[in-house]
Amino acid sequence: MKKIISLTNIRKIYGTGESAYEALKGITLHINVGEMVAIMGPSGSGKSTLMNILGLLDTPTSGQYLIDGHDAKRLNDDQMSELRNRTVGFIFQSFNLLPRITVLENVERPMVYGGIAASKRRERALAGLKKVGLSDKASRFPTQLSGGQIQRVAVARALIMNPAIILADEPTGNLDSVTSNQVMELLRQINKQGNTVILVTHSNEIASYAKRTVIIRDGVISEDKNHEL
Repeated sequence: MKKIISLTNIRKIYGTGESAYEALKGITLHINVGEMVAIMGPSGSGKSTLMNILGLLDTPTSGQYLIDGHDAKRLNDDQMSELRNRTVGFIFQSFNLLPRITVLENVERPMVYGGIAASKRRERALAGLKKVGLSDKASRFPTQLSGGQIQRVAVARALIMNPAIILADEPTGNLDSVTSNQVMELLRQINKQGNTVILVTHSNEIASYAKRTVIIRDGVISEDKNHEL
């Protein structure tokens, strides 16, 4: 299998001298194209730091990170931003939709940064909303939607650049159990279509949707197990 993510001896240290804190202590992790992986760990374990590195939102202090064949260390800020926008779709617990623009405009946003012509953006955004069952909400504002609908808009936005990797940070943390299951089924279908899905979660129930669970404790991987659904 082709690896889409390859971390080798990744360390992350915040601060210097006596106040230095080592959040990641030599993480080595490989994820293949098309996998669905859950990353779990208690608060302070380092999983959020790892997620930020995986999503090219932060850089390691040392070690090598290869993402979709690119060595993150060799990229300048512009190249990293372009790769992130093209390769990684983010889904956050807090949704991160802009409240003063419409649902359609929120979904279009990554395409604006990606330099896609306005004439194409609307067509693709409408197709993205149709995929998550929200075609009829295109002209609404996020404040007019339920939590589950907002998260499905966030899924549509994450998919709009057809990224190879979906990085979901507690994607159902603010949702009730029925809506959580609907969002997770949507992510499972996305995974079946070939996208690599990485879930960062505290929840065993959410992690159970993945075929592989990686557990981090105190900045190191304590467990990495595969389990069939």
